[in-house]
Amino acid sequence: MLDENIDEIDGACHCGTVRFHVRLANGLRSARRCTCSYCRMRGAIAVSANLDDIQIVSGEAALTLYQFNTKTAKHYFCSVCGIYAHHQRRSNPQQYGVNVACLEGISPFDFLSVTVNDGVSHPSDGGVPGKSGRAGVLKFIAE
Repeated sequence: MLDENIDEIDGACHCGTVRFHVRLANGLRSARRCTCSYCRMRGAIAVSANLDDIQIVSGEAALTLYQFNTKTAKHYFCSVCGIYAHHQRRSNPQQYGVNVACLEGISPFDFLSVTVNDGVSHPSDGGVPGKSGRAGVLKFIAE
């Protein structure tokens, strides 16, 4: 059973070059996916952490930055294995989104369902009047 109340946890990329410790803003309850063009291709589930609440323990020099469009969001990857570790959020630049697959002992498949945000109609782009910002829910059903 997934413990959504996890406050602090260690994380690493696939090869272990980038290692970090993070204090989550709302445990695992902030887990989400996004429908924007970039997130659709990346396919990661992210949880939130305030900017001061992630410490890169090792491998900071191996982090590579990717930005596009408005360049508000900053996406960080391990330059050795290519795994997305975290990003400074566009919808809340005071927070990072942290890849749950990088968190010690957590798998994206541990979540029975994950909220999917409507990144195509991003709030920073004016969004769509009357829309909630949610696009739906992604569910994993184990066989």
